[in-house]
Formats: sequence, structure tokens, C-alpha cells
Amino acid sequence: MNYLVFTFALLFAPILAFADYSQHENAQSFIDMMVKEHGFSESDIRSALTEASRKESILKAISRPAEKTLNWAKYSKIFLTESRIKQGREFLEEYAEPLKRAEDEFGVPKEIITAIIGVETKYGRNKGSYRVIDALATLGFDYPPRSKFFSSELKEMFLLAREQSFKVTDLKGSYAGAMGYGQFISSSYRHYAVDFDGDGVVDILNNPIDAIGSVANYFKRHKWKSDQPVAKQVSLNGVDYEGLLHDKLKPKYVMKDLRDAGYSAD
Repeated sequence: MNYLVFTFALLFAPILAFADYSQHENAQSFIDMMVKEHGFSESDIRSALTEASRKESILKAISRPAEKTLNWAKYSKIFLTESRIKQGREFLEEYAEPLKRAEDEFGVPKEIITAIIGVETKYGRNKGSYRVIDALATLGFDYPPRSKFFSSELKEMFLLAREQSFKVTDLKGSYAGAMGYGQFISSSYRHYAVDFDGDGVVDILNNPIDAIGSVANYFKRHKWKSDQPVAKQVSLNGVDYEGLLHDKLKPKYVMKDLRDAGYSAD
């Protein structure tokens, strides 16, 4: 019997080692940073990391995000469904007042706000079931390609929880640690989420009114322009434009760059 127990321990030792992120080789430097730069107690951060678990499903998901593996024809079918459109109409009707108020205050159309919440979480029906601390610890400590980014988000999560009196181990979201109706990562939550119903808590996790104001504020803070098109059809002259093609999600060039390369808006 003892031999069986010993064999079991040997087989599963690597897995068990990852069950406690306070023992990770990079944990102490993270803890020291949180104590020195942000005034946390070492015991609080260590205790939280002790409860964090490595999730292989998160590492698999981050390596094959749908946004990069599906083309628009396939990707759009996920969102442009009869049920989601019906739920969008219902959301517009149920939250007509805060949506109108957000549109007036931030200049973002209520339809855009509603569409974002619909795309991100199906109007709050699918906000994610991963514990945020598991997601961010797994990606921050054990996903080298983006460890710097997710370690920073782990820091932001602790700061967010302290500011809003949330318990870090209770926060749930996507495999990448995005939270709430609008799927804000921790830093976006801290910088762009707003208390839109005036109850003293910035809650985009369970409060759709705060989520409405927060999505609108996010757009405004990222320089949303009212009554402007989001896309234009263009004509191409020559082949210089080929050097400007890239596979990143964020825009890379200003209009002058495109015009110089032969683009002209129709």
C-alpha cells in the first residue's frame, strides 16, 4: 500500500507543484512588488496565490483564440443569430433609460453599447466561469509569450479588489481574466468602469446599469467620434499598399500613410 502511495505521489508531483502559485519561482518577486509598490501585506498576497490553481484548459484556450482561428464568415455566425438579436431588442427595451442617458452623456449610440454587451456576454448570460485569479496566475506565471502583460493584470486585479472591496478569489470571468457584462480586463475595469447608477460601487460584474455606462465611457475615453463612420470602402492604386498589410488586431497606420501608399476613400 505504501508503495502505491509513493508511486502516486511521484506521478502527480509536477501537477501538485502547480496547485499552489505562492511556491512558483516567480511568486516571491511578484509578492515583493505588491508589498513595496502598493502597500499590500505579504501574507494577504501569498494567501491568495496559495489558493490560485494552474489551469491547463486556460493555456490551451489562449493558444487558439476564435478571433484568430476563424474568418469573418464563420465568426459572425456565432453572434448574428436570431436569439441574440431578440435578446438585444429586449435589452434595449428593458434598459431604455440608462442607455439613453449613456448615449447623451458619452455620445455613444445605445445600439452600439447594446451590441458590445451582446457580443461579449450575450447580455450577461455568459460572463465566464473561470476564477480570475486562476486565469491571471496561470497566464502570468506559466505563459511566457504574454507573461508580462498578464502579470500586470494580476497586479491590477489585486488593486481592483482592494478599491471595490471585492474578494479576489470570488471574481469570475473568461479564460483571459476578462470580467462582467462588457468583459473588461482588470486594468480596464479600474480605468474605465463607472458607477452609473450612483450606489457607490463600480459593479460591472452583476449590475447592467454600471456596465452600460462603463462600455460607453470606454468608447469615449478611446476617442469615439459621434456620427462618424466606423469603416469606409476604399480604392487602391498601384501595389505599394501590400507593404502595409499586417495581421494585428489594432490599427497601425494613419490616413496619410494609406493615401501615400495608394489608398483613396470612395
